[in-house]
Amino acid sequence: MAKDMEQLYAERLKRYVTAMRNEKPDMIPIRPFVAEFTAKYAGYTCQEVTEDYNNAFVAARKCAADFDWDAAVSNMVYVWTGLTQAIGLKYYGVPGIDVPPDTGFQYLEPPEEAAFMKPNEYDQLIEDPTGFLFNVWLPRVSTDVTEAGRPTSYRSNLSFLKGGMAMLNYFNAFGTQNELLRRESGTVSAISGILKAPFDILADKLRGYLGLIPDLFERPDKVLAACEALMPHLLHVALSGADPEKNVPIGFWMHRGCVPFISQKHFDTLYWPTLKPVIEEIWAHGHQVLFYAEGSWDAHLKSFAELPDASIVYHVDRGNILDVHKAIGHKFCISGGIPNYLLAAGTPDEVRDCCKKVIDTAAGDGGYIMDASAIIQNDAKTENIKAMTEFTREYGQY
Repeated sequence: MAKDMEQLYAERLKRYVTAMRNEKPDMIPIRPFVAEFTAKYAGYTCQEVTEDYNNAFVAARKCAADFDWDAAVSNMVYVWTGLTQAIGLKYYGVPGIDVPPDTGFQYLEPPEEAAFMKPNEYDQLIEDPTGFLFNVWLPRVSTDVTEAGRPTSYRSNLSFLKGGMAMLNYFNAFGTQNELLRRESGTVSAISGILKAPFDILADKLRGYLGLIPDLFERPDKVLAACEALMPHLLHVALSGADPEKNVPIGFWMHRGCVPFISQKHFDTLYWPTLKPVIEEIWAHGHQVLFYAEGSWDAHLKSFAELPDASIVYHVDRGNILDVHKAIGHKFCISGGIPNYLLAAGTPDEVRDCCKKVIDTAAGDGGYIMDASAIIQNDAKTENIKAMTEFTREYGQY
């Protein structure tokens, strides 16, 4: 049995990698990014998989085995509250505490006047990003960490010990989880490493979206300089977690850099110039990047086409998959395109019809991976996930 699983794993890895290189495998690989759906399917609440990552690991492995997927993320319920609560992070809404137990964790963005970085602090960030995050940002986002210049406390000191131990505990567990996915169901771990755009760091965790928008008009030079200062740090983080075998891509979660969140001008002058060189440097090291394009990024497809062939895998959420295929399908593998609302509220027949249309549109010459449009949460119906999987297995043969 172990040998059979190893053979199955090798077949799936080859299929997945071949598609990501924009070539034609034996069949369309299936790689759903499933989060809280795994909890519902395995009999857990959202709270149970958020508070105990072992439950989340078990749920992910059960789905991978039962649904016959080629690749899956080890745990898409990526917030483990044992880690975030170790230092008292303020910006997560925890299931069962801040939100109902069957609601996925939430990001709590502060109001503009309470942003974690003030508009007059750009120079501090630009001069020393690590120092700013450690000395200024961290005490603001934590209930336990003492602000610089104030007397420290036992609780503040202990938070670093607890946080460090929790981080090691959590991230060291992923190696075992990936091995169990491989041995138990022959499933490939879909991504390795993480990247965010410098602009999105400002918009998500520092100035907040509402704080950043005035900055784009009042201090664009500072925004650009801050993005440039963050570039080497984000590159280092991405490469540090990348797959040493250079098979699976680095996950890049795209948030607030697209129209209509910002203008085309700001994309062209701030977002793209500080992201494109990072992607090119990652590719120079032999690693692909998965562009998980949340929302619609169709306005920027020409810019993405500037990247080297096969350097990225492009995931379609609310974009038009036909337009995406025409614009960049000759250069990059495409994934996604099955709307989450359909998986939640549609019928199995409607899901199968949609899968057929997407496959006929984007997968004819290979270079396509089946997935939902966005991360699958616990509103998705089991019968619809099964329909997406089984139809792709039957219809997606080359």
